[in-house]
Amino acid sequence: MNSSGCAAPNSKGGRVSQPIVVMGVSGSGKTTLGAALARRLGVPFADADDFHPPANIAKMAAGTPLDDADRAPWLAAIAGWLADHADGGVVTCSALKRVFRDRLRAAAPAVFVHLAGDPDVVRARVAARPGHFMPVSLVASQFAALEPLDADEPGVVLDLDRPVEDLVTSCLAVAEGLPT
Repeated sequence: MNSSGCAAPNSKGGRVSQPIVVMGVSGSGKTTLGAALARRLGVPFADADDFHPPANIAKMAAGTPLDDADRAPWLAAIAGWLADHADGGVVTCSALKRVFRDRLRAAAPAVFVHLAGDPDVVRARVAARPGHFMPVSLVASQFAALEPLDADEPGVVLDLDRPVEDLVTSCLAVAEGLPT
């Protein structure tokens, strides 16, 4: 991976040419890591929050968790972005369920970076975000819906409480092992 999400040189001197999805619950640091990783790789970056229809944002802001039907158009938009950037890019997406990740992988052969960690750390981060539509009251619903990466899913799980630069370095190390 490179700072923009892909196309980083690997140990064989080739380029990794597939998109990266930084996943995890709200407040896990997806946007921070995704933007840093995309910059380092020199690839395009997109934040999943920008793909939410206004109705989804209003629903979450009111303290109501999204259901799978609410997420469908949002996931379709992210899948479209992945298809348009199948040769490299970084996008964030909670990707809480395996079926969601399968849908995204159907659009492009993405690798997932799951930012996982302590719910108390996440709640504190969400509480500290001024002006964001996601309230602290919905953090528990995100953890309840979360299905961690399965062993057969391409990706890595990283501790969300590590410094961003350490996370980027870990992502780059994973990218070195990806096919070119």
